[in-house]
Amino acid sequence: MHSPLKTALSITAAAGLIALAGCSSTPAETLDNGDQKDVTVAVFNGWPEGEAVSYLWASILTDKGYNVELENADLSAGFVGLADGDYDVNLDVWLPVTHASQIEEFGDDIIDLGTWNTEATNNIAVNADAPIDSLDELAANADYFGNRIVGIEPGAGLTGLTQDAVMPEYGLDDFELTTSSTPAMLAELTAATEAGEGIAVTLWHPHWAYDAFPLKDLADPKGALGDAEGIHSYGRTDFDTDFPELAGWLGDFEMDAEILGTLQNVMYNSDADSSEYDAIVQQWIADNQEWVDGLTD
Repeated sequence: MHSPLKTALSITAAAGLIALAGCSSTPAETLDNGDQKDVTVAVFNGWPEGEAVSYLWASILTDKGYNVELENADLSAGFVGLADGDYDVNLDVWLPVTHASQIEEFGDDIIDLGTWNTEATNNIAVNADAPIDSLDELAANADYFGNRIVGIEPGAGLTGLTQDAVMPEYGLDDFELTTSSTPAMLAELTAATEAGEGIAVTLWHPHWAYDAFPLKDLADPKGALGDAEGIHSYGRTDFDTDFPELAGWLGDFEMDAEILGTLQNVMYNSDADSSEYDAIVQQWIADNQEWVDGLTD
């Protein structure tokens, strides 16, 4: 006959074993430098500068033994995934204006790893031969542009700036801001350029479209679009603990518009599709090996 105490101890021990079994997990595989081997990069849809540097770092890290996963995500889903820990890092956060609302919402659950470019600007761009040079001339020339500004994604920071600041500030009541996606905007820009028609689009620097199309930015004398911004890398909360070496590399990472432009040009100003980006970036690295090596010295 079992004593009540012995029976209770047996039940407790069994429960403890079950609990331990339920909590067991395989530790994340690490590299010799102390970083976790697997890293997932969130790439915002429609943001080519972020896509370009994500492919760049993916190639660099793969050569160093990391397993890199690039995952495309819409802007809002990307921030949610980063805050939830589904993604490890994103390389395309614009501050202090464009992504201010996202940082206000998710800033407590993500960490700023550093600014790699300080030349980012939001713009309203028009065909280079348009009869105006400034946003304060746009309202009087609505007919020339078909009473439209062709925008990008509805949730983009540039879309919000255009709707909430540019259009009311410059009295663009007769204009419609159309939104769908960056590829759709570029398709309309291509068609208008080929037809020799006037077009106004929301665009930003750095972007390869400035090399592919005859464009000019409209002056913004009222400052509705804000000053130049910094492009930051952001990681999930424990990124710097799980990736101490990579966090240091990204903290020191700098890439000016000129160098970035050469990378974007070979990726986007051709007939290549995304399945060819890995090879294109590897060739660009080979052509710029000394500069690339400096990123991880």
